[in-house]
Amino acid sequence: MNMMNRMSEIAAGQRPAQAYAGRQKIYPKLAHGKFRKIKWAVMVVTLGIYYLLPWIRWDRGPNLPDQAFLLDFANQRLFFGPIEIWAQELYYITGLLILSALGLFLVTAVAGRMWCGYTCPQTVWTDLMIVVERFWQGDRNARIRLDNGPWTFEKVWKKTGTHISWLLIAVATGGALVFYFRDAPTLANELINGDAPAVAYVFLAVFTGTTYLLGGIAREQVCIYMCPWPRIQAAMFDRDSLLVSYRDWRGEPRGAHKKGQSWEGRGDCVDCTACVTVCPMGIDIRNGSQLECIQCALCIDACDEIMERVGRPKGLIAYDTFRNLDAPSHDKRVPVRLIRPRTLIYSTLMLAVGGLMLTAWLHRADLDVNILHDRNPMFVQLSDGSLRNGFTLKILNKQHEVRHFRLALADLDGASMSVVGFEGKEPVIEVVPDDLRALKVLVTVPAAMRDRLDGNATEFRFAIIDAGDGSVTYHDATFRGPENER
Repeated sequence: MNMMNRMSEIAAGQRPAQAYAGRQKIYPKLAHGKFRKIKWAVMVVTLGIYYLLPWIRWDRGPNLPDQAFLLDFANQRLFFGPIEIWAQELYYITGLLILSALGLFLVTAVAGRMWCGYTCPQTVWTDLMIVVERFWQGDRNARIRLDNGPWTFEKVWKKTGTHISWLLIAVATGGALVFYFRDAPTLANELINGDAPAVAYVFLAVFTGTTYLLGGIAREQVCIYMCPWPRIQAAMFDRDSLLVSYRDWRGEPRGAHKKGQSWEGRGDCVDCTACVTVCPMGIDIRNGSQLECIQCALCIDACDEIMERVGRPKGLIAYDTFRNLDAPSHDKRVPVRLIRPRTLIYSTLMLAVGGLMLTAWLHRADLDVNILHDRNPMFVQLSDGSLRNGFTLKILNKQHEVRHFRLALADLDGASMSVVGFEGKEPVIEVVPDDLRALKVLVTVPAAMRDRLDGNATEFRFAIIDAGDGSVTYHDATFRGPENER
């Protein structure tokens, strides 16, 4: 039916109604107050950490990278200061992600989307882009006039300066991110000289483009339409969650107010819309809790400033709970309850996950051995009737010093072992610090001992002996016989 109506409108020469409304550009005004100062401080700290972290050095000894924070995907390992995580230990990263998610749940249960309003990368970079825009084009009213005015020389150079600055910020952002994946000074020199790997330039371009688009152009649309968190967050709220709220019991009925007028019979809200003009999402907090609100609290700063001017108490817009907003009497306020079932559950889960990770880390082995049986062929029958199995033995030395190992067999009486490259001598295997060494090992059972095999699959163990301290670790393996032949 809708399609037929649209066709009828077109046939009648009428312009069909748009299915979706166009974006109304938001021009947030600069706010002043304690929450704006907090946001400035958070922006400086978070951006400082992001841009400077790849350049911090950490001495790990010879032949190891000295970058404190390095995602060394080429060598399948991650460095976080003194902590090193190998590809086989990515469950630690899983644990950190779980802790981060639970932490976000806990923060949301306590104070709504405070993460979104202060520390979310999208918010931080959007704030930075708005600062640049305000520098070139002025505050809210000046930007509106500039956009609505004709294309003059002034408008061209102000817009050009804005977008060039955005691009420079985007390049610095993308450049900082690629530095996390390779030694920063080396990669920076390669990027400047044109010697960096092609993949570095590709990712630099991708990160630059996304930062420019999301932080400079899309802005609030990312939070409203692209981010799933606004649609999930309500599940973490309860009646004791602190949310930025308009206290309508105090503000209504609203209306303009002139100096000297009585406040009898009316609310404190003077309908100045200052709370709307500073909002980076362009919403009116007086309409109640809304999906778009990121709890940045700039509307609190704006409203407090107006209340101070008109001689009314601050706090018309404030962090408050549903329990207090819906209370029959607003004279007796219920204190904020931080300890409640929801927060206890999240905190307990965080402690449990953190405890498991700490236990696993304290019992973390500095040696990792992986044994792979050859699959084609599963075994070889030699001319004298003996059977031979091939194995690939991988030894990962997680210590920052050279180690030497010897190999032996256990639970496979009469069998012999040889290591390719060590023929005719006892193998003493050297593994350099923080590296993996793969060896080809051949295990042979003589013909006279074949009747001692346990069917077509005999379980035995490799003994890995540390030549330094004499410690022995055993690793299970299986010797295959003729019945496995296919």
